[in-house]
Parts: sequence; structure tokens; C-alpha cells
Amino acid sequence: MLKNAQIWWHGHPARERHTAAIAVSGSHTAKMAVPRFGCGWALGWCLMALATLSGPVATAETPSTAPTEAEKAAKVVVLNPTGTPSSEQKSAAPDSTVNLADLIRDALDHNPSIKAAGRNVLAGRARIPQAKTLPDPTLSVGWAGNITPFSVQTGDPSSYRGLNVTQELPYPGKLKLKGQIADREAEALRWDLESTRRDVAWQVKSAFFEYAYYHKAIEIVSKDQDLLGRMAKIADAQYRVGKGSQQDVLRAQVEQSRLLQRMTVLEQQEKTVAARLNGLLNRAPETPLGNPEPVKQSLFPYTLDELYQLARDNDPGVKREQRMIERSQLAVNLARRDYKPDFTVGYMYQQRPLLPDMQGVTVGINLPVFYKTKQREAAIEASEELIGARNSLEDRQNSVNFEVKQQYLMAKASESLLQLYSRAVVPQSSLALDSSISGYQVGKADFLTMLSNFQTILEYEIDYYQELSNFETALARLEVLVGRDLTP
Repeated sequence: MLKNAQIWWHGHPARERHTAAIAVSGSHTAKMAVPRFGCGWALGWCLMALATLSGPVATAETPSTAPTEAEKAAKVVVLNPTGTPSSEQKSAAPDSTVNLADLIRDALDHNPSIKAAGRNVLAGRARIPQAKTLPDPTLSVGWAGNITPFSVQTGDPSSYRGLNVTQELPYPGKLKLKGQIADREAEALRWDLESTRRDVAWQVKSAFFEYAYYHKAIEIVSKDQDLLGRMAKIADAQYRVGKGSQQDVLRAQVEQSRLLQRMTVLEQQEKTVAARLNGLLNRAPETPLGNPEPVKQSLFPYTLDELYQLARDNDPGVKREQRMIERSQLAVNLARRDYKPDFTVGYMYQQRPLLPDMQGVTVGINLPVFYKTKQREAAIEASEELIGARNSLEDRQNSVNFEVKQQYLMAKASESLLQLYSRAVVPQSSLALDSSISGYQVGKADFLTMLSNFQTILEYEIDYYQELSNFETALARLEVLVGRDLTP
């Protein structure tokens, strides 16, 4: 009969197989790789191993029907770095799930900054017909004679009542240029709107990935709190039977307090990100969001040169600066045409007593006699604005190229770290924890080693999801820069 047997189960989705270990008081420990088909299968394999080991470790001592503290603590323990909640966690989680596509759609429909940018576009388009339209005509009425309004002196032939209508006619081509300038300004505003839409979508994605990271980190810490609690019970049981030290128990308690502190910080950060998401969606900060949908690593097949080219062709900021260059060139043409005089035509009608009514037409032009301080300076101003617009385009292209390179390097670094974590670091750390737990139960490893391995796997599990969030955030930022979607 087995005197003191303990069963441990440990696994990770990045590994194709899990490890089951059976520790027996003495020197016999059985360990085997078990396919990942659920805890029932694992327990079946472990019971088979127990039957195999029961012969060599059987003793003549009278078996105790009451399990020891270590046996109570040595329950099935699951380490799942993907953060998939257990059945207890699932039952406690809200039923609602936050979908990223729905969040982006809601933000594009309700975000105030997008609405403001859209109104600016409508306002800019409304300025185009205004710029192309002639100035309003001027109507004036008057009389000469008595002080009474419209009263004439019947005996004076110079007395009259009359009206005058005048219309200003800009030099040919000026109104057309003004309309084209207004059109380019409206186009620039349209690209501002597109940039705002993409920026808001990126902010939603960034906040969502951060929200999903904190949610997953909370799940991992909560799960590892249970594991640490069982480890603490084992340490306490070992201490009670004289196989461990009180220092091990105290270390376990300190680590439990540290996890509580970390959980508090993560919950506060999760609520902060949720409030930011609600703000982007124009909702109240306290609006519940629910659980985020699982974040899967996106494919990233683009090269750096391809991203540079896409940014040059599609970046909304570059498009805006190009429209502003066109606008400034048209402004230069208009400033040069302002050297030409504008015309004024008028119609005059006079009603005179005792004499026939009189009609007349007037034609006038403005004389640009102050062109040195007016028209010439206006042309210089427009030319400088054109040079400034070209410099702004060059600066925007340089900024876009830098940020494309920056986000590309961040995405590639996170992609490499994700592969490292999933294929090497986490599985290796998981095996190290398995080994230290088994060794501690049979007295071949100290508690500090087991605790250190526990801390290591906890950090790497959380770091995995931190890098996943960083990777997806970098791709989302690249989408803003290149002006197109890079992920499905």
C-alpha cells in the first residue's frame, strides 16, 4: 500500500503533451508524458502508474485512512499559459463578450472627434461655391431737393429722385482660382477626416489589446494564486512533519501577499483602459464592457520596403500635405493675378420734375497704385507658403518613414519574442517547475527553488500576452501610417 502519494499535473498549450508526476514518500517518483485530452485521462494514467509503483514502495505499516495535509494539498494542478479560465472561472465570468470589430464600428459611428472632422469637411465644401460667386451688387437710392425724404423742388430742374446699382467684376480667372483654392482646402479637410477615423480606430485597437492583456493577466494571476496556495499547504505539511522549515511557510505567505498586490494593480489598470475605451465610443466611463474576445496573433508578411511604398501612396497625412501644396500653388497664381485691375459697372436712374427721366451707365476699375506694399507683398506671402507646404510634405514623409521603421521593428521584435516564449521559454520553465515541485515533495529540492521556478513561469506567462498586445498594437499603428488594413 502507498503510504504518502501525491499526484501533480502540469501543462501548457504551447506544448503538445502534459506531464503527470507521482511523488511517493521515499525515493520513488514516477513521471510520464500524457496527451492533452483532459484531466480524466491524466488521472487514469496516474492511477495506472500508482498500481505499478505500489509493489516496490509497499510497507508493513498499518495504513492510515485519514489523508495527510500534503495529500490534501496535492490535488491536480493545471498551469495554462494561454490563460483559459477553469470551469469555476468561466461560471463567474460575465456572459457578454467584447468584439473588436463591433467596438471599431461603434467608435466610427459615435466618436465626437470623427463627427467634428466630418462637419469640418461639410463646412469646407460649402465654402467652394461661395468662393466662385461674384460679390453682391450694391443698390443705393437718394434725392436732391427738400429735406423731406424723396421730396424734390418742383421749380428747380436740378432736383431729382434716383437709384444706382453697381456690380464688381473681378478680373477674369480670379474667381476660378478662388474656387480651386477652396476645393483643395476641402480636400485637405477630407484627408484630415480619414486620418482622424484611422487614428480613432487605432486607439480603439490599442486600448482593446491592452484591455485583453490585463484581463488575461488577471486570469493568470488568479490561477497561480490557487497554485501558490496549494504549494503553501505542502510547505506547511512538510514543516509539520519535520521535513521543511518555517522559513518556507513564511516565504509562501510573502509570495501570496505579492500576488494580491499585483492583482490589485492589474484590476485598476484594466478598469482604466475600460474607461478609455468607453470614452472613444462616447459612452459613460462606468459602462460595463464584458470579457474581451480572444486575441490571436495576426500574420505579418510585409517587408519594410513594401510598407514604405504603401505609406508614400496611401498615408492620409501625406495626401493632406499634397493637397495643401496644390492649394498654395493656386494661391501664388491668384496673388500674381491680383496685379490685374478689377472692374465695376453700374446703372443709374434719375427722376426729375418738369424734365424727362434720366438713365446712365458707369464703368470703373481699381488702380493698383500701392502694388509695392500690397500685391507684391501678397505674392511673396503666397510663395513662402508654397515653400513651407513643400517642406511640410517632406517633413511628413520623413516622420512617416521613421514611424513605419519604428513600428516595423517593434512588431518584428514582438513576433520573435512570441515564438521564443511559446516554443522555448514557457515550456522549459514549465518543466523546471514540474521538476522542482516533484523534487521538493521527496526532499530533493528546496522550497526556494520551487518558488523561484513558480515566479519565473508566472512572469513568462504574463510577458507572453504583453508581447502579443505589443505586436497587435504595432500592426494597428502601421495601418494608420500606410492608409490600409494590414490584418483581416
